[in-house]
Amino acid sequence: MPKIIRYFLLTIAFSAAIPAIAQINTDQVLRIGRNNLYFEDYVLSIQYFNQVINVKPHLAQPYFFRAIAKLNLDDYQGAENDASLALERNPFITDAWEVRGVARQNLGKNEEAIADYDKALEMLPENRGLLYNKAVAQHDIKDFEGAGKTFGTLLKRFPSFEGGYLGRARLRLEEKDTVGARQDIDKALSINSNAVNGYVMRADIAISSCKDYPAALEDMDKAIKLQPKYAGFFINRAYLRYMTDDFQGAFADYDYALQLEPLNTMALFNRGVLRAEVHDTNRAIDDFTSVLDINRDDYKTLYNRAILLADIENYDAAIADLDRVIEAFPDFAAAYFVRFDVKRRKGDLRDAEKDYDRSLSLAKTRVRINSKSPFTPDTAEMNSDGHDTAEIQEETQEQVKRRFTSLTTIADNSSPEQVFNNKEIRGKVQDRNVTISLEPIFNITYYTSPTELKMNGDYVREVDDINATRILRMLLQVTNHEPSITDEETATLHFNSINYYNSYIASHTPRAIDYFGRAMDFMTLRDYDSAIADLDKAIAISPDFTLGYLLRANARFLASRIKSDESRPSTQAARPSRLAIADMDSVIKLSPSMPIAYYNRGVMLAEEGDYTTALTAFNRAIELRPDFGEAYFNRGYVYLYLGNKEAAFNDLSHAGSLGIVPSYNLLKRMSTK
Repeated sequence: MPKIIRYFLLTIAFSAAIPAIAQINTDQVLRIGRNNLYFEDYVLSIQYFNQVINVKPHLAQPYFFRAIAKLNLDDYQGAENDASLALERNPFITDAWEVRGVARQNLGKNEEAIADYDKALEMLPENRGLLYNKAVAQHDIKDFEGAGKTFGTLLKRFPSFEGGYLGRARLRLEEKDTVGARQDIDKALSINSNAVNGYVMRADIAISSCKDYPAALEDMDKAIKLQPKYAGFFINRAYLRYMTDDFQGAFADYDYALQLEPLNTMALFNRGVLRAEVHDTNRAIDDFTSVLDINRDDYKTLYNRAILLADIENYDAAIADLDRVIEAFPDFAAAYFVRFDVKRRKGDLRDAEKDYDRSLSLAKTRVRINSKSPFTPDTAEMNSDGHDTAEIQEETQEQVKRRFTSLTTIADNSSPEQVFNNKEIRGKVQDRNVTISLEPIFNITYYTSPTELKMNGDYVREVDDINATRILRMLLQVTNHEPSITDEETATLHFNSINYYNSYIASHTPRAIDYFGRAMDFMTLRDYDSAIADLDKAIAISPDFTLGYLLRANARFLASRIKSDESRPSTQAARPSRLAIADMDSVIKLSPSMPIAYYNRGVMLAEEGDYTTALTAFNRAIELRPDFGEAYFNRGYVYLYLGNKEAAFNDLSHAGSLGIVPSYNLLKRMSTK
């Protein structure tokens, strides 16, 4: 079964500060853990849930939330165990059945996953994600009739869900119903023209059913426009270009695939085969050697390299490669014939004659292929528990020879993907169609994520002034892509820093910078309410503390995005607090030349739906900093929302040239409309 990955987030409420660990308020710690889960800080969130479990192991919720965190870290066994512990304590947590089902499905335990989905469907009979996941699991265990019924129920209730049509198309293809599969794919693409998998599947059908390579090529072009960073698509398009006699285009696609994935053995092998065909022998040998450096037991590559080594009269090396192929496939006639020819050219006529006779004797026999060997026929299949359906398969000599010398393609780029959507868990749909959103606010932090395009954080004069005093325990930085805490040591550092400030403030007359420093630690640990409380005190002591207002605005904005369904309607839960915008106004009043202040204000207004005022803020940010790529991107995003496509194109293009990579994805989507 293909690996299925989903990132799961929570729509949750937030509470006050984390007390000392020895006497924790478990409700507060649980909610802070959920904050970190929401912002995808999975390792740190697990530490919070561990604290609650240590104090109150009878509670179901911390096990449930820890299961979600582990699921997102690909710890499927741990997620299954934690979901089971949650269900032992409270079997009525519907989402826990779903979490355990997803974990089990990723572990290949499809029958157990189906049982979990059925249990959840008893409580949520019209849940789209549950129905889809169940249908995929039924498909994986070859219960085609059951999968068909489940897909039918799913599409009857959700006729606009393109994923359901694509899932049923895969099922119909396995049932050899190409016409029905094509109808489902066309329907999915009519609903969502950006459904990448639909184009890939339709290209596969065009190749397999009627060898319509131009049609397949057209669909692969569309898939690549939507997903331009997936090497497998370029490998497949190279094959299609080769089949339509576009050798130059095929080479270009293989070259680009290897830029994306320099160790992609399929691209290296295929480029080597193509180079051999155009008699670029030495470079073809280099490609085959690169494959064998990665996988020394790649017998297809050994066979092809041997032929080329013989062409350049390196006979001993060619024979060494062929010896290994024949050792692995002792009844492969073509390998003996090639070795005969190499030995004959070398002058070893006696041994050459033996290989020739052996080749003739095997010519009419079938080759036995071990399905566990590194060279596995395309027809080898796996059952639901991951074991081979047949240990040994046989093919004609010609079939095996063709397999050893032909280009290879990615068999199926359209793996079924799991959905996890309900009122509590927000499924961040991680498919090959990247989700586009506003570039986030700039925050004051202790950590940045350097990239090739931006090695350091952004400059803010007030931040530089504080750093120059060395009064804080760490240097401040400014970024809009703060990295997650991924190790316990870093989290402990900030817990200890909070304890230091607690002790210092208790024994000294506190200064504004002391409360600010502790607020920075709380912000790092996603404890926004405690950060806001400290910043209130810092600003009360120093009413002109620009960075105090900036940090409080960001804390209020981030906290306002985490609202439980119990506190306010979901339509309002995502709106930023007006208090955050008021704080940003104070920053602008105190520091009217700070570009990120206007930028952050624009993001907050755009998130609230006030696009016209947001445009004004982004305009001012760009006036102050003409190379502000994130501001150009967000202004283009807003222009697009308001229907001004020309202005959007200009801004997104400029943002892309300034290093904002999502600009190109959004431009490609706009150009395909």
